[in-house]
Amino acid sequence: MTVALVRRYRFSASHLYRRPEWSDAENSARFGKCAILPGHGHNYRLTVAMAGEPDPQTGFVQDLGELDRIVQGNVLEPLDHRHLNEALPEFGPGGAIPSSENLVLWIRDRLLQTLPTPSALAWLRLEEDDDLGAEWHRSESRAAQ
Repeated sequence: MTVALVRRYRFSASHLYRRPEWSDAENSARFGKCAILPGHGHNYRLTVAMAGEPDPQTGFVQDLGELDRIVQGNVLEPLDHRHLNEALPEFGPGGAIPSSENLVLWIRDRLLQTLPTPSALAWLRLEEDDDLGAEWHRSESRAAQ
Protein backbone atom coordinates (compact mmCIF):
# COMPACT_ATOMS: atom_id res chain seq x y z
CA MET A 1 0.00 0.00 0.00
CA THR A 2 1.47 3.33 -1.05
CA VAL A 3 0.20 6.52 0.56
CA ALA A 4 1.40 10.10 0.47
CA LEU A 5 2.14 12.41 3.36
CA VAL A 6 1.42 15.94 2.14
CA ARG A 7 2.80 18.98 3.98
CA ARG A 8 2.41 22.68 3.10
CA TYR A 9 4.93 25.40 3.89
CA ARG A 10 4.89 29.14 3.33
CA PHE A 11 7.57 31.72 2.61
CA SER A 12 7.83 35.21 1.16
CA ALA A 13 10.40 36.20 -1.44
CA SER A 14 10.96 38.61 -4.28
CA HIS A 15 12.41 38.06 -7.72
CA LEU A 16 13.11 39.73 -11.02
CA TYR A 17 12.86 38.35 -14.54
CA ARG A 18 15.67 39.97 -16.48
CA ARG A 19 18.44 38.86 -18.83
CA PRO A 20 21.45 41.21 -18.50
CA GLU A 21 22.44 40.65 -22.14
CA TRP A 22 19.05 41.90 -23.36
CA SER A 23 18.00 45.52 -23.72
CA ASP A 24 15.32 47.02 -21.49
CA ALA A 25 12.93 46.79 -24.45
CA GLU A 26 13.65 43.08 -24.98
CA ASN A 27 13.31 42.29 -21.27
CA SER A 28 10.02 44.19 -21.18
CA ALA A 29 8.75 42.43 -24.31
CA ARG A 30 9.60 38.97 -22.94
CA PHE A 31 8.82 39.37 -19.24
CA GLY A 32 6.37 42.30 -19.02
CA LYS A 33 5.99 43.81 -15.56
CA CYS A 34 8.17 41.04 -14.11
CA ALA A 35 11.20 42.81 -15.65
CA ILE A 36 10.65 46.11 -13.80
CA LEU A 37 13.51 46.86 -11.42
CA PRO A 38 14.01 46.06 -8.57
CA GLY A 39 11.54 43.16 -8.85
CA HIS A 40 8.37 42.08 -7.10
CA GLY A 41 7.41 39.66 -4.36
CA HIS A 42 5.11 36.77 -3.60
CA ASN A 43 3.79 34.90 -0.60
CA TYR A 44 4.69 31.44 -1.85
CA ARG A 45 3.05 28.18 -0.81
CA LEU A 46 5.12 25.03 -1.14
CA THR A 47 3.52 21.59 -0.93
CA VAL A 48 5.78 18.58 -0.40
CA ALA A 49 4.47 15.04 -0.88
CA MET A 50 6.35 12.02 0.45
CA ALA A 51 5.06 8.64 -0.74
CA GLY A 52 5.63 5.10 0.40
CA GLU A 53 4.36 2.43 2.73
CA PRO A 54 3.72 3.49 6.32
CA ASP A 55 6.26 2.14 8.79
CA PRO A 56 4.55 -0.64 10.76
CA GLN A 57 5.99 0.67 14.05
CA THR A 58 5.18 4.38 13.68
CA GLY A 59 2.51 4.49 10.98
CA PHE A 60 4.55 7.19 9.21
CA VAL A 61 5.63 7.36 5.58
CA GLN A 62 8.05 10.09 6.68
CA ASP A 63 8.74 11.44 10.15
CA LEU A 64 7.03 14.85 10.03
CA GLY A 65 9.41 16.54 12.46
CA GLU A 66 12.38 15.40 10.41
CA LEU A 67 10.73 16.58 7.18
CA ASP A 68 9.98 19.97 8.75
CA ARG A 69 13.61 20.37 9.88
CA ILE A 70 14.94 19.45 6.43
CA VAL A 71 12.58 21.78 4.57
CA GLN A 72 13.19 24.60 7.06
CA GLY A 73 16.97 24.37 6.91
CA ASN A 74 17.48 23.58 3.24
CA VAL A 75 14.63 25.40 1.52
CA LEU A 76 12.86 27.98 3.67
CA GLU A 77 15.88 29.55 5.35
CA PRO A 78 17.69 30.28 2.06
CA LEU A 79 14.48 31.64 0.44
CA ASP A 80 12.29 33.35 3.04
CA HIS A 81 12.31 37.16 2.90
CA ARG A 82 15.07 37.15 0.29
CA HIS A 83 15.46 38.56 -3.19
CA LEU A 84 16.00 35.31 -5.08
CA ASN A 85 18.22 36.88 -7.75
CA GLU A 86 20.61 38.04 -5.03
CA ALA A 87 20.27 35.23 -2.49
CA LEU A 88 20.84 32.28 -4.82
CA PRO A 89 23.82 32.19 -7.20
CA GLU A 90 21.82 30.02 -9.61
CA PHE A 91 19.45 32.95 -10.20
CA GLY A 92 22.06 35.72 -10.26
CA PRO A 93 22.91 37.83 -13.32
CA GLY A 94 23.25 35.57 -16.35
CA GLY A 95 21.86 32.59 -14.46
CA ALA A 96 18.46 30.96 -14.59
CA ILE A 97 15.34 33.09 -14.39
CA PRO A 98 13.75 32.55 -10.94
CA SER A 99 10.40 31.47 -12.40
CA SER A 100 8.16 29.12 -10.46
CA GLU A 101 9.25 26.35 -12.82
CA ASN A 102 12.95 26.88 -12.13
CA LEU A 103 12.41 27.47 -8.43
CA VAL A 104 10.47 24.22 -7.94
CA LEU A 105 13.37 22.37 -9.62
CA TRP A 106 15.85 24.13 -7.30
CA ILE A 107 13.75 23.02 -4.32
CA ARG A 108 13.58 19.46 -5.70
CA ASP A 109 17.35 19.31 -5.99
CA ARG A 110 17.85 20.58 -2.43
CA LEU A 111 15.42 18.05 -1.01
CA LEU A 112 16.78 15.10 -3.00
CA GLN A 113 20.25 15.91 -1.62
CA THR A 114 19.12 16.08 2.02
CA LEU A 115 16.18 13.71 2.55
CA PRO A 116 17.15 10.42 4.25
CA THR A 117 15.03 8.57 1.67
CA PRO A 118 15.10 10.76 -1.44
CA SER A 119 13.11 8.17 -3.40
CA ALA A 120 10.11 8.96 -1.18
CA LEU A 121 9.82 12.50 -2.59
CA ALA A 122 6.80 12.05 -4.85
CA TRP A 123 5.87 15.56 -5.96
CA LEU A 124 6.19 19.26 -5.21
CA ARG A 125 3.86 22.16 -5.88
CA LEU A 126 4.99 25.77 -5.63
CA GLU A 127 2.30 28.44 -5.83
CA GLU A 128 3.13 32.12 -6.33
CA ASP A 129 -0.49 33.09 -5.77
CA ASP A 130 -3.98 31.63 -6.15
CA ASP A 131 -3.73 31.59 -9.94
CA LEU A 132 -0.15 30.56 -10.74
CA GLY A 133 2.15 27.76 -9.71
CA ALA A 134 4.46 25.00 -10.90
CA GLU A 135 4.62 21.31 -10.07
CA TRP A 136 7.25 18.59 -10.24
CA HIS A 137 6.23 14.92 -10.23
CA ARG A 138 8.74 12.11 -9.84
CA SER A 139 7.08 9.93 -12.49
CA GLU A 140 7.50 12.64 -15.11
CA SER A 141 11.02 13.66 -14.14
CA ARG A 142 13.20 10.57 -13.79
CA ALA A 143 15.40 11.55 -16.73
CA ALA A 144 15.98 14.99 -15.25
CA GLN A 145 17.30 13.69 -11.93
